[in-house]
Amino acid sequence: MRDFFIRSLEMLINVIVVLGAIIVVITAVVVSLGGPMGGQAMGPMGGGGPLAGLLVLIGGGIYLILVGGFMYLGLGIYQNTKRTAEAIEKLEAR
Repeated sequence: MRDFFIRSLEMLINVIVVLGAIIVVITAVVVSLGGPMGGQAMGPMGGGGPLAGLLVLIGGGIYLILVGGFMYLGLGIYQNTKRTAEAIEKLEAR
């Protein structure tokens, strides 16, 4: 039962990372086109443009790498601990 939940968590993390990447790309495109309603919602200063879209893409990508990396790191620690315990049990059986 424990392995089911760990595998489910791993699949959930995969889905979250992929959705996060899609959201970052869509947000960068929207910002680069001037935001909602072509930038009119932000007043005369506008907001957005290609540089802002690039910054959103870079910032969102870095954030996604950090958050996804930490989630995968937690799973990796669990899997390494499990393998170490199995190896120790195997050595004790000798």
